[in-house]
Amino acid sequence: MLKSCAVPKGPSLNPDDKRLAVETEDYPLEYIDFEGVIPEGEYGGGPMIVWDRGVWAPMDDIDKSLASGSFKFRLAGEKLNGGWMLARLKQKPGDSKTNWLLFKERDPAADAGRGMPVCGWIICS
Repeated sequence: MLKSCAVPKGPSLNPDDKRLAVETEDYPLEYIDFEGVIPEGEYGGGPMIVWDRGVWAPMDDIDKSLASGSFKFRLAGEKLNGGWMLARLKQKPGDSKTNWLLFKERDPAADAGRGMPVCGWIICS
């Protein structure tokens, strides 16, 4: 399965920037190369692209980290690299999705002077 989050403003390479990441449904692994237009009115309607390709590795036990709400991982992609973290936000009444903050760790891949262009989605398998 592909674990997915919508990141409306896109990830930032600046460790001081905290970006909202809204957990979405999991997708079958066959969707890894899907690009096209999801019809309007359907969930996620609109254009869909593969924004980055690469590999990732957890920095701790995945299940334990996700359950605790603090998930650290490393990326080695064409656009995103280095350490990243997802921190779960407290659920508010009426929230139908789990919200997280996505931010870059301070490492050689960080760039405090710039963010990244809006991409909308982070998808990991």
